[in-house]
Amino acid sequence: MSITVTELGPTVGVEIVGLAGSDLVDPAVADDCLAAVERRGVVIYREANVDDDQLVAFSRMLGDVLTVPNGAVDGHPEVAPVTRDRSKDAMAAYRKGTFFWHIDGANDLVPNKATLLTAREVSDDDEGDTEFADTYAAYEALSDAERAGLDDVRVVHSFAASQRLVHPDPTPDELAVWARVPSREHPLVWTRDNGRKSLLVGATAGEVVGRSPEEGRALLDRLLEWATQPQFVVRHHWRRGDLVIWDNTGLLHRARPYSSDSPRLMHRTTIAGQEAIR
Repeated sequence: MSITVTELGPTVGVEIVGLAGSDLVDPAVADDCLAAVERRGVVIYREANVDDDQLVAFSRMLGDVLTVPNGAVDGHPEVAPVTRDRSKDAMAAYRKGTFFWHIDGANDLVPNKATLLTAREVSDDDEGDTEFADTYAAYEALSDAERAGLDDVRVVHSFAASQRLVHPDPTPDELAVWARVPSREHPLVWTRDNGRKSLLVGATAGEVVGRSPEEGRALLDRLLEWATQPQFVVRHHWRRGDLVIWDNTGLLHRARPYSSDSPRLMHRTTIAGQEAIR
C-alpha cells in the first residue's frame, strides 16, 4: 500500500495513510514522526491498528514512556484506558474535564512532552472527536504590543480550576480531593530553550498573579478564545484503529463531549517531558 501524507490546518496537523501495525515500530518511522510533530504539532496515522505491544514499542522510540499511576491496561503498565465507562477506567469520573481546552500536566514543573492515543472503540457519530489548537501560532499572531504586555504575566495552574468547570459548586470532599494535586505558578508565555514561545492557557489556568479575579479571568478567557480560533485549530474525527500523536506542550486539546454510555475507548501512552516551563 502506498503512503500518503496530507497537511491539515494552516499551521497544525498532518495525516498519514498507509502505515499500520508493525510498520510503525521502525526507527526511521519514529524519526519522521518526531520531525512531523515538531513541524505540525499533531500527527494522525489513519487506521494504524497497533496493538498494545506495538503502541508501547513505538512510544519508546519517541522518548521515555511514563507508567500509569493507577488503572493501567492489564499487562501494560504504560497504557491507560480512556473512557467514561467506570468499569474500564479508574479515572472515568474525571473524563468530563477533558471536554475543556487543556494541556496535560500544566500544573507540573515539566509537563509531558507528547501523548499517543489510539482508538479501540469509537462512536457512530461525531461524539468524542478531538480538537487541537496551536498555541505557538496563536502567540506569534498577536501584535508586538500584545506580546510585550504578556512578558511578565504569571498564572496559577491547578487541578481544582479545571474541575470547577465541571463542578462549579463542589462539596468539601471534592475540594479535599482536588487539593491533593499541587497547584503551580507559571509564566503565561512559555519560552523554550530554542527561543520558541507559546501561550500557556486552558482549563487549569485559574488566576493571574497580582490581578483581581475579574481582571485575571477576563485576560485568560480572551487569550483562550484567541488561541482556539478556527485558523489555529484542527478537529479529528476518530475511526477505529487511528493513532494520534501530539506535542502536549505547544497544543491545547479537548475531547468533544460524549456520553457516559458511549462505546468510545482509547488507549493512551505518555512521553515524559524534557523541558521545564520558564
